Amino acid sequence: MGDATQNWATRTIGETGKYINGLAFKPTDWGDEGMPIIRIQNLTSPTKPLNKTTRAVDPAYVVNPGDILVSWSATLDAFIWNREPALLNQHIFKVVPDTSVVTKKFLFYTLKKAIAEMIKSEHLHGSTMKHINRGPFLAHKIEVPTLKEQDEIVAELEKQFSRLDEAVANLERVKANLKRYKASVLKAAVEGRLVETEASLARREGRTYETGEQLLQRILDERRAGWTGKGKYKEPIAPVTDELQALPEGWTWATMPQLGELNRGKSKHRPRDDKALYGGPFPFIQTGDVRRSDGSITDFTQTYSEFGLTQSRLWPPGTLCITIAANIAETGILKLKACFPDSVVGFIPHLGSPTVEYVECFIRTARDGLDRFASATAQKNINLEVLEAVAIPTPPFAEQIRIVAEVDRHLSIIREVEAEVDANLQRAQALRQATLAKAFFRP
Repeated sequence: MGDATQNWATRTIGETGKYINGLAFKPTDWGDEGMPIIRIQNLTSPTKPLNKTTRAVDPAYVVNPGDILVSWSATLDAFIWNREPALLNQHIFKVVPDTSVVTKKFLFYTLKKAIAEMIKSEHLHGSTMKHINRGPFLAHKIEVPTLKEQDEIVAELEKQFSRLDEAVANLERVKANLKRYKASVLKAAVEGRLVETEASLARREGRTYETGEQLLQRILDERRAGWTGKGKYKEPIAPVTDELQALPEGWTWATMPQLGELNRGKSKHRPRDDKALYGGPFPFIQTGDVRRSDGSITDFTQTYSEFGLTQSRLWPPGTLCITIAANIAETGILKLKACFPDSVVGFIPHLGSPTVEYVECFIRTARDGLDRFASATAQKNINLEVLEAVAIPTPPFAEQIRIVAEVDRHLSIIREVEAEVDANLQRAQALRQATLAKAFFRP
């Protein structure tokens, strides 16, 4: 990568060109027409839609394909803009290189290295939204070789990164395939294709079995006979099956209210620092805890006090939690007694009825379908009535046990492979940083 390091010069980032900070576009500036606005999410996720505006803007804030952009808040990194001409939003620098000092590609890679250094320094600020202030950023020192050497360094970097990019692309394909495989396993589970059906097994073994329909009737009979509430017993809502597909032999359609208890959590809309309500011994499960549970909820981010418990309810281990706001139909099963807010619904199956793990499998396959019932608000949500009406394909109890065991076996393998893929992606990122550091090192 060149040995004439005596020709290298120490400069600041500010000496390499102009760094233009974006404009503060307000939601009232957004619309369906006009120029696109580049937000940080459009840099990190190229598929994210672009807001548009008809607001008149100085040409200095127009970003063209090939321009270097630096996100200096939340996500800290350098990017090459590769979409249509657009407008520069706040928290992003547009970089106009001084080509007498640096080439565009050399500066792009230099900025990536410099940002990685600043992330590890005292110049990184913020607890929730990390950022780097403009002054320290522009004052950060870098090593700049001759323009000829810059071209040599870039050529070698791109050769190495091309190999890394290919490896990362292969790993991302594996992740995508694992995601599809997981979805196919869950779908097969609730369609009677993952294990031999109880009907087939009983026929082969010459015995009788309790069908899904008989299971449902037994549950309803037991719940009616055990009713100790006030007033007349009310039959739970039954599914509407007119347009549903045929089920495997021995299966039936049922709703969660037929199969057990389905209720919302409770929470008072009080400040999170309210000492009377929070900070006690009772776990309080929030929607984010359900989302990151990956099946089993074993920890929590908040606690309730004795007073808080009077405002809510302590749900038992084995409760299926289903979110009905923001990320709809995320699921997790409580492994501890806990409370949760009204943005989470709890399902407790009737004793000896469907396993909670099987119902969770179904909800995970039906998640996209439930999302279409969400209201078109800033934070999407569905209501309890939507969940009450969801028809669940219910196999015999013994078949549910086998289905859940087989799902667990498949998902365990998927988790192991995913962990290995993630580890290799981290190694690839570390190798990328090491390659950058070596390329710009001057003895």
